[in-house]
Amino acid sequence: MISQEQFQTELKIIITNALREDVGNGDHTSLACIPVEAKGKAKLLVKADGLIAGVEFAKMIFKQVDADLKIETLINDGEKVKYGDIVFYVSGRSQSILKAERLVLNSMQRMSAIATKTGFFANLLAGTKTKVLDTRKTTPGIRAIEKWAVKIGGGENHRFALYDMVMIKDNHIDFAGGITAAINKTKAYLADNQIDIKIIVEARNLEEIQEILNCGGVYRILIDNFNYEDTRKAVALIGDKCLTESSGGINEETIRKYADCGVDYISSGALTHSVYNMDLSLKAVD
Repeated sequence: MISQEQFQTELKIIITNALREDVGNGDHTSLACIPVEAKGKAKLLVKADGLIAGVEFAKMIFKQVDADLKIETLINDGEKVKYGDIVFYVSGRSQSILKAERLVLNSMQRMSAIATKTGFFANLLAGTKTKVLDTRKTTPGIRAIEKWAVKIGGGENHRFALYDMVMIKDNHIDFAGGITAAINKTKAYLADNQIDIKIIVEARNLEEIQEILNCGGVYRILIDNFNYEDTRKAVALIGDKCLTESSGGINEETIRKYADCGVDYISSGALTHSVYNMDLSLKAVD
């Protein structure tokens, strides 16, 4: 996984780029009709039930826009919210609040939706050892906040990107000339380049799982698109030799059944690519 320093850098890049995209050479509407030193206050209003996420990210946005803005937090990241709840108040220069408004809302609506869906999946796994993982199926440019939202919702992050973990999938295997060749080439590459990252290998059947185990040195085996019976067989075959992960179209109706097969992780792209933004608004208060 990436370091906390790298993660913070990613967050700063998101904010800088989003403000560049949205504000450009100025918020001319606010500049035109609101005096530069006018002060105001606004509240973050919840208009749907779920888990709130993005409060701390919103603070980062407000700080970058105007370090003098003050935030009064009433509800923290990961807490349940319902229609009518107020998450925080922000006060300070009215122009600054308006400049940050859309980025705060876009981010928190997306993050809250992801956290809510992740929390729903995590609750379905309660009582099992299985953890739900995200994937790289994220919105280009804002991966860091989407993966942050997964953590807030009670899930765990898969690799952040192509550089922090090796994941040998079906196409790598086929292009490399087979599982053994792909794993051996990977081990040699990591050793030659003094790169210390974990290796995950995807298996399409039980025979491939055995071949992976024969190679050794693998952190986790991705049991991809297996049925329940074969998943149980795969878990038994792997034992404690490495960790296990199920994936492939797993949804709320099937996730518990796969967890009951004994896998350590279940990965779901739906946590980030198939959510509807939570309805939130930032409203001026007297």
